Amino acid sequence: MKHSRIGRRIGCIAAALGFSLMATASFADPVSINIVDVAGNLALTKAGFEAFKAKYPNLVGNITYTNAPAPQLPGKIKAMQAAGRSDIDLVLTGTDALSAGIEQNLWLKLLPDQAAHFPGVLDQYAPAPRKMQDLAQGYGLEVVYSPAGPLLEYNPDKVADKDVPKSPQQLLAWCKAHPNQFIYARPANSGPGRAWLMGLPYLLHDKNPQDPVNGWANTWAFLKQLNECVPYYPGGTSAVMKELGEGTRSMTVTMTGWDINPRALGVVPGNFKVGRFDDMTWVNDAQFMVIPKGVPKDKLDVLYKLLDFMMQPAQQAMTYDDGYFYPGPAIKGVGVDQAPAHSQEVIKKYGRPEYDKWIADRPNVVPLSADAMVKAFHKWDTDVGAQKTQ
Repeated sequence: MKHSRIGRRIGCIAAALGFSLMATASFADPVSINIVDVAGNLALTKAGFEAFKAKYPNLVGNITYTNAPAPQLPGKIKAMQAAGRSDIDLVLTGTDALSAGIEQNLWLKLLPDQAAHFPGVLDQYAPAPRKMQDLAQGYGLEVVYSPAGPLLEYNPDKVADKDVPKSPQQLLAWCKAHPNQFIYARPANSGPGRAWLMGLPYLLHDKNPQDPVNGWANTWAFLKQLNECVPYYPGGTSAVMKELGEGTRSMTVTMTGWDINPRALGVVPGNFKVGRFDDMTWVNDAQFMVIPKGVPKDKLDVLYKLLDFMMQPAQQAMTYDDGYFYPGPAIKGVGVDQAPAHSQEVIKKYGRPEYDKWIADRPNVVPLSADAMVKAFHKWDTDVGAQKTQ
């Protein structure tokens, strides 16, 4: 009887231990990560996320990717958080949804709260990207960077190099002399349109380039004059590039990535050229990784490791991609020679050697704050594009 009781006791202990081990194993099982992209960022980062999954199969079992419109995401996340749900683990965003989420208290604070998971990350940023990282206010990590624009792209068969405008005033004169040949997209839904709108106050020496309501008198007056020779404003940049490539239009505003990538894809002929204004200021652009509040602890530990992984040189070098967000890397010391072979071929064939010099020679600034950007878009829609936007 004694041996029987001991045997039963050992059996019970073993069963309990087995259950405990099973529970521990279950907790340590690889997690599934749901990523939502509202910035087109996956073109630059998906290979890096997949590299993390391949390197750490014990941490990540599956990654799902979803694209969504930036304006709709904050409301969706707010509703999920109110319901106690956590269907989205990581968001890839530009400054738009980043700022909206900060305002609505949707994102998890990463810095300095979780700085131990991202050792030295702020010191890794190059100077201009470091300015852009400040826009995140610690609620995200900037993963890619571009000085953006504004630049002018033109068809060399229709516009001689000597006739390319070097100032807004010269562009206005060219546009009036060649009506319907200059076009740009609605700024609220176009990176090049946005860079053009935010770059003009610097080119025109407005009173306050960061205040579109009270500080842009020169800009709004200029855009109303330019409006007279612009046929219409497409709803997005893709439509602009299509018309430019087909020869319907001769010139548009652009930015580094929107110059390189459409030519690499064959939307725009490879021989099309780019010019810059003599007095230009680069209006920077960036995209960020943010984590919504409410993500479970077991996923958070993996996500912190993933974000840190994406900031390392090997993954940063992948963001050269096909020139979509040129140059791409946000951290220092990642040259195109470190990029995948395909990216190197694209940049060699469709990149512009002058870009590096222009980026080095001209000043750069952060874009408008979220609130000011919304006001600028509204005023452009009302005062400039109201009758011509499609």
